[in-house]
Amino acid sequence: MPAKKQTKIKFSVVVPVYNEQENVGPLAAEIAAAMSGMPYEMIFVNDASTDGTLAALSELKSTHKTLRVLSHRENSGQSRSVRSGVLAAVGEIIATLDGDGQNDPADIPNLIKIMTRKDAPDNLAMVGGRRAKRKDTWAKRTASKFGNKVRKFLLKDEADDTGCGLKVFKRTAFLRLPYFDHIHRYIPALMLREGYKIEFADVGHRNRQFGVSKYTNFGRLIVSISDLRGVMWLNRRSRNPGVIDEV
Repeated sequence: MPAKKQTKIKFSVVVPVYNEQENVGPLAAEIAAAMSGMPYEMIFVNDASTDGTLAALSELKSTHKTLRVLSHRENSGQSRSVRSGVLAAVGEIIATLDGDGQNDPADIPNLIKIMTRKDAPDNLAMVGGRRAKRKDTWAKRTASKFGNKVRKFLLKDEADDTGCGLKVFKRTAFLRLPYFDHIHRYIPALMLREGYKIEFADVGHRNRQFGVSKYTNFGRLIVSISDLRGVMWLNRRSRNPGVIDEV
């Protein structure tokens, strides 16, 4: 009897996690439900968690056959975790979401549909989520709104909400971007820098049920000043040839 032909994986869902022991189980189940019937894999990247996150993920592999678990030996941050997942991914289309459970995996198929629609521009490389009704504290929402306005003004990146972890993009396009820590907040600007088109769509946002946020408003401010200057420099030094013809 011939062996059953395996379906080629087209989509990879990458989830960076750090100390999210209680969130990984429900999140994996929601991803599995959202992606049911699609040729996908989910990759959780454990960023050297100090709680039981890695053990919880290891146990989930027996329940979710599409689950792959990567684990950093040293804590390296969210951007490096995303990059580790993308490098290991098999799918041509990557979906990312935060590991805290505030992004709703049910929104992933719609972003994929927008990305892969028949009339999409040939060079559409990313569809970013835009949190329509954020479930965060007033202080966090205010700081984020101010930061987004400043970044959008300086970088002209067309993005109202780069802090949303829910994004869908082409793997090849992402790997062409220059890597640095906190790049996950500047993917739209860097995609435009490479000559790609980007789009955005409203997505849901939920209250965090377990654990605590790994970021503070002050911490974001400190790193964003340096990051903004760096991305502005990259944009100034960019020279894009447009379409490249082979003759």
